[in-house]
Amino acid sequence: MNTVKKKSEFAKQPTGDKILLTVCYVILGLFLVAIILPVIYIILASFIDPITLQNSGLTFDFSKWTLTAYERVLGNKQIWVGFKNALIYSILFTIISVSVTLLAAYPMSRTDFKGQGFFNTIFVITMFFGGGLIPTYLLISNLGMLDTIWALLIPGAFSVWNMIIARTYYMGIPRDMQEAAEIDGATEMVYFFKILLPVCTPIIATISMWQFVGMWNSYFDAMIYLNSASKQPLQLVLRAILIQSQPEPGMVSDMQSTAARAQLAELLKYATIIISSLPLMIMYPFFQKYFDNGIMAGAVKG
Repeated sequence: MNTVKKKSEFAKQPTGDKILLTVCYVILGLFLVAIILPVIYIILASFIDPITLQNSGLTFDFSKWTLTAYERVLGNKQIWVGFKNALIYSILFTIISVSVTLLAAYPMSRTDFKGQGFFNTIFVITMFFGGGLIPTYLLISNLGMLDTIWALLIPGAFSVWNMIIARTYYMGIPRDMQEAAEIDGATEMVYFFKILLPVCTPIIATISMWQFVGMWNSYFDAMIYLNSASKQPLQLVLRAILIQSQPEPGMVSDMQSTAARAQLAELLKYATIIISSLPLMIMYPFFQKYFDNGIMAGAVKG
């Protein structure tokens, strides 16, 4: 019995396309290696004894491995306070930002909205011009939001780029859906919340992920506007450890020599990077299936 082998999709491509695809695959592979290798190094280094790491580098001799860095990091109170604050700020910021973005994008997607061109121009201008740090700080101060959670949540809640993406997604939804809702007597509010939003899950998930990651990784606004240690997010604690090489005193206070403290501080950097990245690593697989539809929405219409 003769069997016919089916050609792969790659084999069906013209020679020129095969060359282009091969080059693209090689470039993507290099990017992948450039990303994966540092991650693997950080993960392995976080478990290795600091003296061994400094003298010999990475080793797979498990007798030289230790959980000291994770014990000290997880045993530090300020790390947990920062982790809690970062989680609260990120969740609240995502809710506020996504809500404002979706509500602003809806009228901008309607062709019968008067003043659409004017508001679109105003929105786009803000993407290129800002007030600057000092005027923004004075505004936050005059509004009484210094050293409060609102200084982190309100100023950057509205993203023009996300609004444009959401507007484009709305415009891709058939007009027949709204006309059918109007025939059934649905108001604009009913149509938006009960009919439109349920079919916009991909773009909502995509924007939510962007905003959550943006707030989770942000530290500059917190450094400028927050003074109380009890309100500081995890990123400020990590900044002291990673950039300023100043771990919390309780993490290295029992080390006698300066060299031992420096070695342990280096090890703490790797452990804090892993711990701070865990929430994002856990979230990405759940949101991945929505990314293609959400991100490609802007490529269909402008």
